[in-house]
Amino acid sequence: MDDDLLRALGAEVMRIAARRTEGYAGSVLDYSAFRVLWRLADDGPRTLGELGEALQLERSTVSRQVRGCVDRGLVERVAGDDDRSHRVRATAAGLEAYRHDLAVRGVAWSGALSALGEERAYALVRDLRAFNDGLDAARGRPAR
Repeated sequence: MDDDLLRALGAEVMRIAARRTEGYAGSVLDYSAFRVLWRLADDGPRTLGELGEALQLERSTVSRQVRGCVDRGLVERVAGDDDRSHRVRATAAGLEAYRHDLAVRGVAWSGALSALGEERAYALVRDLRAFNDGLDAARGRPAR
């Protein structure tokens, strides 16, 4: 593979990665709270281990982030089905803050996709999926 191509791809991937922790004007959540609430809103109540796996974070990091969310009233701890596996779930206030920030992010992302045009936007998503699947395959991991 051409070294210039690999460097150019690496530079663009790094630009995207740097944006992941950027704030958006009008947001009410920090990045870690947004991600925790994203998983809980999509997946429902989860153990810390399940959250860590979904977010690809160490358990200690997830524990610290969840504690911050609990302190802010965004999530709450609930007993699991077997009384040993405590779970966390989003509170009504957490879901409201998540939906607010999702809409704020949606405006920025929609603007970027609109600038590409619908055909190129769908092609981008398709190509990113194929690239990620290729990376998974190269590392011996199943595609998601």
